[in-house]
Amino acid sequence: MKILMVLTSHDRLGDTGHKTGFWLEEFAAPYFAFRDAGAEVVLASPRGGKPPLDPKSDDPAAQTEATHRFNEDDEARRALANTLRLDTLVPSDFDAVFYPGGHGPLWDLVDDPHSIVMIESLYAAGKPVGAVCHAPAVLLNAKAPDGAPLVQGNAVTGFANSEEIAVGLAEVVPFLLEDELKAQGGHYSKVADWQPHVVADGNLVTGQNPASSEPAAAALLELLNR
Repeated sequence: MKILMVLTSHDRLGDTGHKTGFWLEEFAAPYFAFRDAGAEVVLASPRGGKPPLDPKSDDPAAQTEATHRFNEDDEARRALANTLRLDTLVPSDFDAVFYPGGHGPLWDLVDDPHSIVMIESLYAAGKPVGAVCHAPAVLLNAKAPDGAPLVQGNAVTGFANSEEIAVGLAEVVPFLLEDELKAQGGHYSKVADWQPHVVADGNLVTGQNPASSEPAAAALLELLNR
């Protein structure tokens, strides 16, 4: 069982002068869930190397059991510091792909051609495709085998408009994910802000927010183990 995790390489939060990147919990919890299940986990990003960490996800208030484990795990830290370039990977080598969120994917992975090929290839092969929080943005420009938008007609979730407003970034992000998933014909659902919510439809798994990262990984593993 070989799972690819794709992280953002984008580190600028619009024109605010602040940094962004991937959200630590959304990487750490799925990473350890996959590793503990016996999977070989491969990490990649558009530029390769060490992906940018959203500094807010490293705040004490954002820490979880998984992030504490990551900070004490040399193997995990080495792997994250040396992600592979996404354009060097072959989709058929993987059994599933999972995208952690953070705001970064809204700027780079949303239209990265190599990411889109990875998603479309695995989805068409019936292999699980997972994304959490802001990362369902990676699905917006992907197509289903029939040429329709991949999310069209599928049950999906992702970071809610109300959550974006709550963090004060609704006017900073290039688009609101909830609105775009609906515009593409996705059957979007959400629960109360910051509560875990995961939707699995066929081989597509999406999670709403950071609290959904571990259950999203569990849902993806369940698909792999069928």
